Order: sequence, then C-alpha cells, then structure tokens
Amino acid sequence: MNLDLIGLFVMLAGFVIGLGAVTVIDLHGFLGRKSSYWTEATTRTHKVTKPLIWLGMFLVIIGGFIFYRNYGIEKVTLIHLMSVCVMIINGIFLSFSVSPFLLQREKESRSGELLPKSWQNKITISFIISFILWWGNLFLLVSYLIK
Repeated sequence: MNLDLIGLFVMLAGFVIGLGAVTVIDLHGFLGRKSSYWTEATTRTHKVTKPLIWLGMFLVIIGGFIFYRNYGIEKVTLIHLMSVCVMIINGIFLSFSVSPFLLQREKESRSGELLPKSWQNKITISFIISFILWWGNLFLLVSYLIK
C-alpha cells in the first residue's frame, strides 16, 4: 500500500475525530453562555471531547508527517506546522486551565451555574481559535490536494 495514501488517511481520520469533537464542544460552549442547563452539559461533554480532540490532533500530526515527508517545507506544510503549534498551545490552555476549572466547579456541585464573564470571554476566544484552525487546516489540505 502506498505510504502517501496511509498518511493522508490517518491525517483525514484525525480531522474527522478532532473536528467532530471540536464542533460538539464549541456548540455546547456557545449554548452554555446563557443557560445553566447547557453549562452543565458542557462540563459533562468536555470529558469525552477533550481526549477525542487530542487523539485527532495526534493523528493529524502523524498523518501529516507521513503525507508531507517528501515535500519539505513548502507554503502549505509551513502553514499547517505553524497552525498546529497554535492549536497545541490552545489545547493546553483548554486542557490544563479550563478543564480543571470546570471539574472543580462540578466537584463543588456548581457545574450548572453560569461561568464568570472573564472565563466565558477566555473560553470563547479559545473556541473561536480552535474552530477556525481546525476548519482552516482541513480546507487548506483539501485545496492542496486539488491543486
């Protein structure tokens, strides 16, 4: 089997898994801004979506290394590489700042309370970055494939 095909498949599988999870948690987070029901649902849902997003990221990176292995640092590979770094930094913030905050509130039986505005603003910015970069990188890959 062709190694390029395997790399592309793994990369696309990463996009399917990661982008699907990002879309679910972003939608929950958006709805949770004004609703205690959705705030609690977001806290519960993130326990599933967080590992799926990291799995997707891992597969995108591994697949990208395999698929782009013979292309060197071209414009597209450089953009993918730089944006993956931003996605990882963003993911670290979500996993190691936001997630523990949500879990602590859940432990205190406060997961249904609306989040403080400062947290809502940080999370909104982070979700926008995540959403744009996941979709943007998928679009960039597709445009690269059909050039």
